[in-house]
Amino acid sequence: GQVRYSVPEEGEAGTVVGRLAQDLGLEAGEAEARRLRVVWPGRRAGVEVSGASGALVVSSRLDREELCGKSAPCALRLEVLVERPLRVFHVELEVTDINDNAPLFRVKEEAFSIAELTTVPGSRFPLEGASDADIGANAQLSYTLSPSEHFSLDLQKTEEDSESLFLVLKKPLDRETVAVHRLLVTASDGGRPSLTGTMELVISVLDANDNAPQFNQSVYKVKALEGAEPGTLIIRVAATDLDEGINSDIVYLFSRHVTAEVKEMFTIDEKKGEIRLRGKLDYEEMDSYEIPVEARDKGTPPLSGHCKVVVEVLDVNDNAPEVWVTSLSVPVPEDAPVGTVVALLSVSDRDSGANGRVRCAVWPSSPFGLVATFGGSYSLVVREALDRERVSEYEVEVRAEDGGAPSLRARRGVRVPVSDVNDNAPAFAQAVYTVLARENNAAGAELARLWARDPDEAGNGRVSYSVSEGGAGGASGGAGWRSASSYVSVDAESGRLWALRALDYEEVQVLQFEVRAVDAGEPPLCGNATVQVFVVDENDNAPALLPAAGSGAAGPGAGAVAVGGPGELWAWAAWGAPAGQVVAKIRAVDADSGYNAWLRYELWEPRGKGPFRVGLYSGEVSTARALEEADGPRQRLVIVVRDHGEPARSATATLSVSLVEGGEAALAAAGSSSASSWASGAGVRPEEGGAASSASATNVWLVVAICAVSSLFLLAVVLYGASRW
Repeated sequence: GQVRYSVPEEGEAGTVVGRLAQDLGLEAGEAEARRLRVVWPGRRAGVEVSGASGALVVSSRLDREELCGKSAPCALRLEVLVERPLRVFHVELEVTDINDNAPLFRVKEEAFSIAELTTVPGSRFPLEGASDADIGANAQLSYTLSPSEHFSLDLQKTEEDSESLFLVLKKPLDRETVAVHRLLVTASDGGRPSLTGTMELVISVLDANDNAPQFNQSVYKVKALEGAEPGTLIIRVAATDLDEGINSDIVYLFSRHVTAEVKEMFTIDEKKGEIRLRGKLDYEEMDSYEIPVEARDKGTPPLSGHCKVVVEVLDVNDNAPEVWVTSLSVPVPEDAPVGTVVALLSVSDRDSGANGRVRCAVWPSSPFGLVATFGGSYSLVVREALDRERVSEYEVEVRAEDGGAPSLRARRGVRVPVSDVNDNAPAFAQAVYTVLARENNAAGAELARLWARDPDEAGNGRVSYSVSEGGAGGASGGAGWRSASSYVSVDAESGRLWALRALDYEEVQVLQFEVRAVDAGEPPLCGNATVQVFVVDENDNAPALLPAAGSGAAGPGAGAVAVGGPGELWAWAAWGAPAGQVVAKIRAVDADSGYNAWLRYELWEPRGKGPFRVGLYSGEVSTARALEEADGPRQRLVIVVRDHGEPARSATATLSVSLVEGGEAALAAAGSSSASSWASGAGVRPEEGGAASSASATNVWLVVAICAVSSLFLLAVVLYGASRW
């Protein structure tokens, strides 16, 4: 088989390459006996066979570059001979590369010229690269350039693994700054350690119009108030050119990249570089402008410098806040809870900063308020309980004010109607109504008009009236309480109180009942009022005569009273009775009350100075003087009982007084007192004693009734005055 060995170049003499005899299958000592040797191609052998060991060793310096050049791998085909018998073996020896050759440039210095005007950044200049006799990584070259702000190296590889080295201009050259540039190019291989080679570049800069105008700032920042008038100077820019003559003459203009908005708003003076306003600045349309400005000299070719002017438009408080109602939920129920959202509002101001910062408030401050939800949005909410009966509709004004100086304001009116809820019961103007009604009124006569106020609206405020309860008080000694509904009624819609029948004071004096007012709400609410109807007495009853009684304390000659026919009374008087002697007492009663029942007694016949007189209010018939025989045996007296009503009513009583002797008068008085039916010594027939007793009881009740009615009337007047107060 093929025997292969590998040995690095530049190995020292005696370095063992391999055990050749053993690898060829020779026994120990056989290599020397059979004269094992190597046939080396060339005049000087690089390897040989050690006679004793039969090993293949380095005999002289091995230089791979000398043996193989750039070929890889470097493999040498050797013939190995052995005698007795003669045999030929083929051995392949590979000499491996070591980094023993540094990169080498063809020239140590390379000089060339570059024009400062015509050469622009990015221009490339080819350079001759270095060479390295090694192969593989030891021959992989990299290049570095001494530090330079103007130049850099670019190594490009082609598809054929060839390399091209270029010098690249990074920055324009300026002969006025540096006339000659000296650079050192260093080539480094990839060996370890790396070996290097250098070459110096000498670059001469050719003078030209190589200085473009330069602004003292690349960016100018300036502020301008919006609303400034056209022609206002914004800024003056200035550029310098280090060249001389025409190459330093500068023209200012807007760059070709300028926008249409800038051209419409600004102008620039070509000679002075002054930028002025052409239009009117409006912060809300554009808050800043970027103006590209070019300064161009008049050289050939002309060079330009560029800068940018940033104009910041300062906001002026020239926009008032704006308020919009985005949502409105009306009407609002009057029982809406606190916090109910009524409307959503949006507030904005086109200005910025403090000029665009808006404060909002609502007027009046109650019962609504504003709650901020997020930026520029507010909710109009209920802050206090609503009452439609107090205020049925609100004109709410939302006021917005910005933070500018002076501040600008905006207002937005919001109409908020309040819908009704049945929260008010009908209420009468008075808790107690006192009504005075004359007796004998016509059935259906209107007694009073009741009115209950319900401040709610529609059905909630529609009131219907009804008599709920109550009764009527009769006269003293008469019937008891009766149902008021049998006497009066109330119209359900108008509240008109009218009588169902004629009222009779002698039957009923006071009607007291409650009237209920109910609204049509859901649920319905009601209110009550007490109505007291006092029946005012009319003088519709004439006085009625009662059986008269004689005086129980009659002295000598006193008589008695007896009843004859209707309205006719009899009495006895003794001749010689002194003046002032009570002969009889006329009794009468009037079913009316008050003045209508206040009676007075008048002697109608005989007129003039007769022997008898009548007490004006007592009804006592007494002697006006001493009786004489000349007065005759009998005196006929006509007595009129009259009340104080308007018109007055009256009754007439005829009293026949018999004049007798004192003894006869005494017998008549004794006979009268012996009758069991005579009351209090009155000369009344026994069958009429019960009537006298009844008349006495009637007088007592009459007094009681007059007092009661007077008290009730006084109480009603007091209550009425108190309720009105």
